Amino acid sequence: MTAASNMPVPETPLDAPVLFINRELSLLEFNDRVLEQARDTDVPLLERLKFLCISSTNLDEFFEVRVAGLKQKAELVNAPTDADNRAPSDALRVIGARAHELVEKQYATLNDELIPALESQGIRFLRRSEWNAEQRAWLAEYFEEELLPVISPLGLDPAHPFPRILNKSLNFIVSLDGTDGFGRKIEHAVVQAPRALPRVIQLPAQESGSGTHDFVFLSSIIHEHVGDLFPSMGTSGCYQFRVTRNSDLFVDEEEVDDLLRAVEGELPSRRYGDCVRLEVAHNCPQELSDYLLARFILGREDLYQVNGPVNVNRLMSLLDTVDRPDLKYSAYTPRLPAELGPNADLFAEIRAHDVLLHHPFDSFLPVIDFVRRAAADTRVLAIKQTLYRTGPESAVVDALVDAARAGKEVTVVVELRARFDEADNIALANRLQAAGAHVVYGVVGYKTHAKMTLIVRRETDGLHNYVHLGTGNYHPKTARLYTDYGLFSCDPDLGNDVHEMFLQLTSLGKVSGLARILDAPFRLHPAIIDKIAREAGHAERGRPARIVAKMNSLVEPQVIQALYAASQAGVEIDLIVRGVCCLRPGVPDVSETIRVRSVVGRFLEHTRVFRFDNDGEPELYLASADWMDRNFFRRVETCFPVTRPALYDRVSRELDLYLADNSQAWLLGSDGSYQRARPAEGEAVLAAQKRLMEGPGQA
Repeated sequence: MTAASNMPVPETPLDAPVLFINRELSLLEFNDRVLEQARDTDVPLLERLKFLCISSTNLDEFFEVRVAGLKQKAELVNAPTDADNRAPSDALRVIGARAHELVEKQYATLNDELIPALESQGIRFLRRSEWNAEQRAWLAEYFEEELLPVISPLGLDPAHPFPRILNKSLNFIVSLDGTDGFGRKIEHAVVQAPRALPRVIQLPAQESGSGTHDFVFLSSIIHEHVGDLFPSMGTSGCYQFRVTRNSDLFVDEEEVDDLLRAVEGELPSRRYGDCVRLEVAHNCPQELSDYLLARFILGREDLYQVNGPVNVNRLMSLLDTVDRPDLKYSAYTPRLPAELGPNADLFAEIRAHDVLLHHPFDSFLPVIDFVRRAAADTRVLAIKQTLYRTGPESAVVDALVDAARAGKEVTVVVELRARFDEADNIALANRLQAAGAHVVYGVVGYKTHAKMTLIVRRETDGLHNYVHLGTGNYHPKTARLYTDYGLFSCDPDLGNDVHEMFLQLTSLGKVSGLARILDAPFRLHPAIIDKIAREAGHAERGRPARIVAKMNSLVEPQVIQALYAASQAGVEIDLIVRGVCCLRPGVPDVSETIRVRSVVGRFLEHTRVFRFDNDGEPELYLASADWMDRNFFRRVETCFPVTRPALYDRVSRELDLYLADNSQAWLLGSDGSYQRARPAEGEAVLAAQKRLMEGPGQA
């Protein structure tokens, strides 16, 4: 009898709601881990401020998308749709309480930790009571010259109804006394801050030489001079507020003839979607808060009173404004592998053997160079590429434009619905079409999330397919901020698979069968289930069995149930899940052999790696897909094997580094909470990202 067969059979079925962590709560816990980076005194001070801003931006998107979606569900049906079986209204209540806690923690971090620490370094945010005469004079002039000409205060009466408030814009509700120039009594007014002006203004250095890094919030300037906007009337109160709106686009793809025009037409509506959250100054009287809530059709549970600027994420501008390298991460130059250097024969190297890059530790330049050289190479006949997020100014797109103008067959699959990048993608699609490239927008009903490039090159022995497959986007900027793998290969089977996938995306025909790639929405989900079950079978037969998987999110219920079943069989399972994880590790008789950790550090963890030990015949895959419903069933994704032994060993060593991280890792408990990993007594501190900056797969 094997050890696995001695395990007690649990009474709870593996699809029981109690075994699943709520997705939204898990996402808020991730945001809390990001916020903890802002509180970590081992992180450089300005980088701590950056993490605070990131947590604020993350929370904005959480409300714009996740909370907005739950509100819609609650209004329509209010029936549970997730594995934890929570009704949307119940979920909104629970996540609302947690979100309020998180917001309070954000502002406590700003006011009690970061602002004092910045001030100790000569970087000050001056309140109005702290302005000296010289500063007051300069700010008064700034108001007269920069603000007054573009600001439009609006007194509220039947002829001046409450204005449409732009999503996440800075506004002020003003209490007025007396009568206006026409003798009318007006109680309230709204002042909308000009969108073109910065929210944080740097004061000029004073004659004494001090105050080089003195800053004032735009809201403070408006507060100081709000009376000037209402001559002959008194102002008894001025309070900033911001409203967050539903920002998901709705495009009925079955009913539109031109997806680009449809998405382009929907973009303006994002600014004025249904309201989901109201932020107001902490000292705003309740009657004014209630007045605003009524205007935005929100309840008191949607009100967030904040002690500080309502748009914390605008503080990110300080990282570019303040020239203090000593308060930032030290500069890091990614490695450029010798085999892919500027003088290397790139195609010869790739044809000789597969080449792996791990960004940002390895430079992204070879990926750009891959397309650039193809554009200039007379032997290259065709270039095909998917673009999900690439940025408004992209060297990759420049190379594709050059290739199209040179007469090569260039086909680009542009995903117009990459959330919050729609406008940039529309612009680059138009630019590519103008250059003569064939541009398509994927498949109706499915986002094209795969990251792949195919280059067809004529050589002395015939045509060869050169491919690049990645876990991340073709975006040079994020390639310096996100961890991602990219694989170059001239393997015939892999090249033919990529060719088949592009044919499917452009001709909409059925793929005849892929040799190496596990593709979504077709083979990936059943393949992952089968590979997990195979490990369970090895364990049941008393053989060593282990799964190590790294991803951004783990949500899909069937995969989670398969992992539970594998754990019951005795499979050792290590999961590295950066963000949302709905699986509960360490539950007796269900997931006792499953360990889950999240790594949050200088770089955003974005790699997807799946390793199955398979009784001594291990398999290792890299993927563009997380283990989520949307990736398995509603997106075009790639999951591709790493077969070259040296590359397999490298990725495995790097996985082991993340599993050994005792500095930037957080361990998930069965109750859904995370505890930061700490070195045991006598154990050396190990941070996986720092170690990888020293060299690939360093042990």
